[in-house]
Amino acid sequence: MIAKKCLVAVTAVLALTGCATAGDDAVGSDGEFTFVSPGGQTRLFYPPQERGVVSGVTGDSLMQEGQKIRLSDFQDQVVVMNLWGSWCGPCRSEADDLQRVQNELGPQGVQVLGINVRDQRTAAADFVNNRGLTYPSIFDPSGRSLLPLKGYPRSTVPSTVILDRDHRVAAIFLTEVLDSELIPEVRKVAQESRQA
Repeated sequence: MIAKKCLVAVTAVLALTGCATAGDDAVGSDGEFTFVSPGGQTRLFYPPQERGVVSGVTGDSLMQEGQKIRLSDFQDQVVVMNLWGSWCGPCRSEADDLQRVQNELGPQGVQVLGINVRDQRTAAADFVNNRGLTYPSIFDPSGRSLLPLKGYPRSTVPSTVILDRDHRVAAIFLTEVLDSELIPEVRKVAQESRQA
């Protein structure tokens, strides 16, 4: 009942805030990540023992039509998933920051993965080309590729999810994020040992 009330509340305020909690509630009984409302927080950090796994994220490649991109393509890598749209002002300023994360931390086993939502393919492809972005993006107008992040507010754009090397949620930013904020957090996650 509480989860249903949270989902209704999240739907009502998605345009203004994001909701999640850093705690045991974020991990379902199956070990999968479940997004839970924390009362309007927009930056959430999960210690290793409180992280839930994300699996099954998949979708069409934005730049290579006919090809699929799967989260499982990035085994043993820290994945920085970013929801974006070419129509989104903060996404325009954030894209260069995400490319700097890829450039600086890619050699340490970090992969930025864009999830392009509520967009037209040509507009999104132009966005990528005009900014010289080299990291891949899933083209997903409906946001369905994010269903494995149970309860995640798919309408909160931009937002960024950092997954550790076991693809467990380590941090969430429900707002625009700068490389100066993202790089230290991603580097810290990249230096962690994998789960046994």
